[in-house]
Amino acid sequence: MAKIAKRVKAAQAQFEGKSNLSVEDAVALIKKAASAKFDETLEIAMNLGVDPRHADQMVRGVVQLPNGTGKTVRVAVFARGAKADEAKAAGADIVGAEDLLETIQGGKIEFDRCIATPDMMPLVGRLGKILGPRNLMPNPKVGTVTMDVKTAVAAAKGGEVQFKVEKAGVIHGGIGKVSFTEEALAQNVRAFVDAVTRAKPAGAKGTYVKKVSLSSTMGPGVSLDLASTSA
Repeated sequence: MAKIAKRVKAAQAQFEGKSNLSVEDAVALIKKAASAKFDETLEIAMNLGVDPRHADQMVRGVVQLPNGTGKTVRVAVFARGAKADEAKAAGADIVGAEDLLETIQGGKIEFDRCIATPDMMPLVGRLGKILGPRNLMPNPKVGTVTMDVKTAVAAAKGGEVQFKVEKAGVIHGGIGKVSFTEEALAQNVRAFVDAVTRAKPAGAKGTYVKKVSLSSTMGPGVSLDLASTSA
């Protein structure tokens, strides 16, 4: 514990008194301070001026990060026949129908993204209480309910990130690994912020993006100068 505390204090000292940094300066600071024994993820948090309890203020969407996430994404696909074959050929890790339903109902969820063809949704709908809270429920708004399973699987594997606002009006996301170059991480930050900005709901009033912060998995956070987040 003493070693961990010493590492945390050292990291916090580097962040002391720093806020509203440009994207580049924040990324450089986080990369320099990251000292965990694993490749930490760069995390982004966006505080939005919305109340997601109101349907017209819900924010959700998807963004294809230009440099990927650095994470291996396991994809499950609900499909039958030719579409099941297409999903397997595209690299889906798990493909099934009733058998996949039973596996999930049994508590075995070994995937990070779930895709379904439209005809499978009556079946998948029975998993709402299981997949919904884990943000794994297929949804046409983010392209995970589709007949084009090949493209959907490729996108999920290639660095596509889904986002959804939480009750407190905050959106979180992992947008790369600290081992990425500063330029690659900065590009990912701006792509994510741009996607959330474009997803502004009709019911949002006043200031939409209130604050954007970055941190590594184990490190302190730092706020960004909002002007610098624009591409």
